[in-house]
Amino acid sequence: MAKIYNTGIIGYGWAATAHIPALQATGQSKVTSILSSRPLDDAELSAKYGTPVKSFTDAAAFFAQPDLEVVDITGYPWDHTKFAVQAAEAGKHFILEKPIALTWEECMQIDRAVKQAGVKTCVCFEVRHSGQFTTVKSMIDNGMLGRVHYGEVDYYHGVGPWYGQYRWNQKKSGGGSSLLSAGCHAMDALLMCMDGEVEEVTALNQQSTHPYFACYEYPTTTVSLIKFKDGRVGKSASVIDCFQPYYFHTHLVGSEGSLLDGKFHTNKIASLNKAKWSELSIHPIDSGDVADHPYQTQFESFFKALERGEDMPLTSLKDALRSHQVIFAADKSAAAGGVPVKVSDITWA
Repeated sequence: MAKIYNTGIIGYGWAATAHIPALQATGQSKVTSILSSRPLDDAELSAKYGTPVKSFTDAAAFFAQPDLEVVDITGYPWDHTKFAVQAAEAGKHFILEKPIALTWEECMQIDRAVKQAGVKTCVCFEVRHSGQFTTVKSMIDNGMLGRVHYGEVDYYHGVGPWYGQYRWNQKKSGGGSSLLSAGCHAMDALLMCMDGEVEEVTALNQQSTHPYFACYEYPTTTVSLIKFKDGRVGKSASVIDCFQPYYFHTHLVGSEGSLLDGKFHTNKIASLNKAKWSELSIHPIDSGDVADHPYQTQFESFFKALERGEDMPLTSLKDALRSHQVIFAADKSAAAGGVPVKVSDITWA
């Protein structure tokens, strides 16, 4: 019988309301406690989730629970470092919402704490576990596209006043950058699909003049060109100041075929019509709502790996740090007006 892990939630906002059902649905997690900045009703929580849940407002008391095994950090980005380090120091495995942190120095602080404690980790780059990108990666791995020499994955999602995140996302101390705030999902997906070591990033950014977005303390559109060490190239745009439906644009071009969102063409299947795309039967990434994110699949992978005593595949802290290293290089390049930045300049410590 699979082990069931006692799990505590940090933060009880929008993300937590999607994480908790997904955790419970894995069959290997029982949410037993919640740390919140505001008092919560334990009886109400227990009735809602069908299991005894104890709430805390004091972090020390929360982490001191002897039977707490896993912590799910869903709070604000500026609190991620504090809670991730506390979780590691308390010997708790943890799940961490993106971004890991708002500075590379804080990312390294978390990395050091995890290595010292030896705890297991999961970062919510859940797109890697989606049906769409599981299918895409399978096609790449099976040679359907050949050698992918160019790829672009772009994030289009207007984060305006109609969106709960907007109230704090406008501030640099809250959202950090367009990439850290949201576009990191696209950059991470591109890096998974291209699967190679990045040498250099060149990025530029811009900002909408509409009042909803002009108030942001950082540029809300960033376009990054990625140069891989083997010469291949990629592009990722993070656009959080648009008026349009959510769009996770994906275009991969290889020596044997191409893929465009949910469509493809390949020379590996005889007699396909080159004048028309073939359709993939997938559920696309088409919503920014956390209720639509594939958390359950990701969390199932985490708990299965945890039970084996292994790092989870695809989205451990180590995996996510590689993507964040490229993201911070892109933000550094954009801040310098498009000066190319070597990824090695973002040093591991």
